[in-house]
Amino acid sequence: MGTNGSTMLEPLRQGLPPLDPSAVSSAASCALPARYEAVGSARQFTRKTLVSWELEERFDDIALVVSELVTNALRHALPADTPRAACPVGSTEDAPVRLHMMRWTSRLVCAVRDPSDDSPVAREEAEDDFSAESGRGLFLVDSFSDGWGWHPLAGALNGKVVWALFQLA
Repeated sequence: MGTNGSTMLEPLRQGLPPLDPSAVSSAASCALPARYEAVGSARQFTRKTLVSWELEERFDDIALVVSELVTNALRHALPADTPRAACPVGSTEDAPVRLHMMRWTSRLVCAVRDPSDDSPVAREEAEDDFSAESGRGLFLVDSFSDGWGWHPLAGALNGKVVWALFQLA
């Protein structure tokens, strides 16, 4: 881990790997309100989606990565004055964060859209201090997925998409 750790997170600003859009077999998305309880909603959505795609055996790794991506979006990508409570459960109007799942024959991509233009940042010390409460999210994403990255949104949409790729058997 030592010398390789600092280079692990360097090639962040990249788009999705080359994927043939015509080969997409399934796609699903859900809007998530600016509340930390949304992480649980994202996990439930992930489980439901994976079951419907007959991929429930991959739930543990994928749900861990989804949880980290959504937590990072809620914790670091929303303006400080974003209201975090009093939003009715199920209310997704103007939801600032959205989870997308796309399945190809041999790959699955989980992508989280958020309103921040700032790049994801991994704390260097996260790799050495596994008891730290924060800073290890991107390390976990890197460890449990087959690849990840991010790219800014184009056009009228502000923000970015952070994605993780999973190879399917």
